[in-house]
Amino acid sequence: MGDRHTWTAAPAAAERARSVLAAAWSCAVTAEGGREEFVGTHTVAADGVVLLPVPEDSALRVAAICAPRGEPSAVLEFADVAPVPVRNRIRARLWMAGWFALEEGHLAFRPTRVVLRGRPAGAVVVDLDEFAAAEPDPLAAAEAGLLTHLADAHPDAVERLTRLVEHDSLHGAVRVQPLAVDRHGLTLRVERARGDVDVRLPFHRPADDVGQLTERMHVLLAQAAQAARPRALQRQRADGDG
Repeated sequence: MGDRHTWTAAPAAAERARSVLAAAWSCAVTAEGGREEFVGTHTVAADGVVLLPVPEDSALRVAAICAPRGEPSAVLEFADVAPVPVRNRIRARLWMAGWFALEEGHLAFRPTRVVLRGRPAGAVVVDLDEFAAAEPDPLAAAEAGLLTHLADAHPDAVERLTRLVEHDSLHGAVRVQPLAVDRHGLTLRVERARGDVDVRLPFHRPADDVGQLTERMHVLLAQAAQAARPRALQRQRADGDG
């Protein structure tokens, strides 16, 4: 494996949207019957249809039963929250507009428009066919545990990885934390006294499971060991910081 990165791809918008959908813990639904929050209950079918178990007295259930066409419209919102404490913890938001209907005791929501908003691309309208065909990143379900372990148990490794970051990106840095990881690479959040910047460290090839991710991380750390050491970060460790 050489010393240089040869893989620079990042998740496509559809894959990123499906990853947010798969990993999000809560779902906010806005419909004619009002707005309801569902926590830890939604599931996702293979084609991206969102299934929500709703109580008998839910306004959404009533709307589904009473809608003249049988399929009232709604907007679903999901937040992608960084598992490691950082500034601006919302990494992305996913909005899905569409129709829902009662199916076997669940509300089945079928999107007609999918919009993903995150850094650095801003708002992106996701193609519906690509969304239906995409799969979540294979590391999406394990990402939170992986990142918190890296931040809590291996802060020295995080600091070593800053050797792979351009010096301009580290200028004025007070803290660096792991922000995200997917099969294509690791993203670090560089916090400065004013503002912050996200830096992506691509893997030399995609990681399809946690075992492969471990090998990819070892390669990054080996590359960092050979890189010039950056100026020491002026860290601010206030009580309670993660």
